[in-house]
Amino acid sequence: MKKKVLVIEDNADNLLLITYVLERSGYTVVSETSGEEGVKAALREKPFLIIMDIQLPGIDGLETTRRIRASAVNTMPIIAMTSYAMRGDRDKTLAAGCTGYFEKPIDPLTIMDQIHEIIGEKAT
Repeated sequence: MKKKVLVIEDNADNLLLITYVLERSGYTVVSETSGEEGVKAALREKPFLIIMDIQLPGIDGLETTRRIRASAVNTMPIIAMTSYAMRGDRDKTLAAGCTGYFEKPIDPLTIMDQIHEIIGEKAT
């Protein structure tokens, strides 16, 4: 059975790219485009992993992460995918409950290696 990844991303191009990369690596992808819907999907789908955009409409990715971490399904890795690259942003992201962090734009050739390194899993 394929592992399920929830991608919470409001930019259609970024969503398409990360979905393509994850599916090519053997994952099933479920996606949402807002923080509120992302929290609902995390509770409903109980994914193996969440890829979280930080700049989302409604509640941002940090608050979305906090809400997921406060829920009953709080153990999966949550990796922030963000264009925020200011000093201190990485620390704020990790303090909100994210397991790891990488900056956009992503490199489709190396992103799975980065994801597997963060979650401690060998590439499949």
